[in-house]
Amino acid sequence: MFPFPGFLGIVMLDTRFPRPLGDIGNPETFRVPSRRVVIEGAWPEKVVQTAAGLRANRLQVAFARVVQQLERDGAAAITTSCGFLVLLQRELQSVVKVPVVTSSLLLLPGLLAREPRVGVLTISASRLEPAHLRSAGVPRDRLKDVVVQGVDPKGEFALSILGNRAEMDLARAQAEVVAAAQALKARAPALRTVVLECTNMPPYAPAIEQATGLHPLSLLDSAALFKPFGAAP
Repeated sequence: MFPFPGFLGIVMLDTRFPRPLGDIGNPETFRVPSRRVVIEGAWPEKVVQTAAGLRANRLQVAFARVVQQLERDGAAAITTSCGFLVLLQRELQSVVKVPVVTSSLLLLPGLLAREPRVGVLTISASRLEPAHLRSAGVPRDRLKDVVVQGVDPKGEFALSILGNRAEMDLARAQAEVVAAAQALKARAPALRTVVLECTNMPPYAPAIEQATGLHPLSLLDSAALFKPFGAAP
């Protein structure tokens, strides 16, 4: 028998792009049992949105229903496949008793308690707003200490994921994510840590660290997510 109770429930967007090892959508990424449920019609472009845009797409009810079903089926903890869903953190946690960790951005308050500034690497800097950071628990007076850097919006990584393409050049995608991390480091040389907002970025974490010296963190490093399983990140 597997030593951990229950399973990790993962609320998935409706996607078809490749998911290499380390991506939250790859079944081999986690060391604990996991179960993925896709919300049909929740395409990346509908979820990677400003707060107003996400509300306009009216996906909250669908996400809440899936989270509740995962709990009934035996999930010990629940997460999602898009960091922008931090906007629904409070709402989704309120409908279940098991821990819900919608986004790696929830790591920010703890990091800011120890570090003067923290970086965030995102798939869309133009859509990631202070509202997302506030939903993650970042104090209003520390918003200025979160340095946000996006990937090239016209590059392989962003266009393949937001366009929900069936194919993606993984080498080009990695190069673009690393380039964004280098741009972040150039803007804020004293940074030590970068949070990977996008759940499709963890496969490139080793390359980010090697190229910049930054310590990349993602949902895979969430103690809150793995504590119910008696496992460390």
